[in-house]
Amino acid sequence: MKFLKLALLACAALAFAAMAAPQVVPDASGIDTALTQALKGSWREPANAARDQYRHPRETLEFFGLTPSMTVVQLWPGSGWYTEILAPVLKDHGQLIDAAVPAKGYGESDGTVRYLEKLKANPSVYGKVKTIDFAPPEKMDLGPEGSADMVLTFRNAHNWEGDHQLLAVFQAAFKVLKHGGVLGLTDHRAAAGKTVAETFHSGYMPTDYIIQVAEKAGFKLAGQSEINANPKDTKDYPKGVWTLPPTYTLGDKDKAKYAAIGESDRMTLKFVKP
Repeated sequence: MKFLKLALLACAALAFAAMAAPQVVPDASGIDTALTQALKGSWREPANAARDQYRHPRETLEFFGLTPSMTVVQLWPGSGWYTEILAPVLKDHGQLIDAAVPAKGYGESDGTVRYLEKLKANPSVYGKVKTIDFAPPEKMDLGPEGSADMVLTFRNAHNWEGDHQLLAVFQAAFKVLKHGGVLGLTDHRAAAGKTVAETFHSGYMPTDYIIQVAEKAGFKLAGQSEINANPKDTKDYPKGVWTLPPTYTLGDKDKAKYAAIGESDRMTLKFVKP
């Protein structure tokens, strides 16, 4: 009887230990492996990969909830910095739709031409990327209503605010997303207490204003992250945020000082369509 009690106690202890032990959650979606491979990809421009230390793409995309099977719309991909990462992650099981500035008739058309040439030059990586024109307010259609799992935009909100189109852009994103879909956004973060009128011309945007406009478009704030915070950014430069890398609007003047600061302090916001 004594040995039976001891055996029962031992079994109970083992069961308790098993319950108390942290559970290892497997990466069922495969996003960790996909991001690892994409971030190390030979197709990435070395200058772009060097910016990972400031832009934290892995942590940012994981925070937004990206998985390889999603349909993702990226607004204004610019030179394709994030396209270098998103395209290979989504190539086999998902779909990347880059909503770019049109190549003709708009101020950034030269950049779009270079971006399109980049896609064309490497079809094994970018061959499945779908590109559409997106130029508020004339061209606003991001695809069939409720067709996307995620809409992403990186450092563009201040541009749309300057053209008085920020709400319209958020409404377009809301329309193309499925219920439960995510709008993931990063942008240069204004100093606390500043208004949008005081800061947008310098590239910086108040976080509470972005949230307010997104909620007006129908979104619910699902989370904020300090992944892309930079406490060295004083936000008071002669040429606004473009004084900092990678733009260096002042050229060589005080370049070492601005290089030591790094890229801007950024908000990282995740919204959900109810």
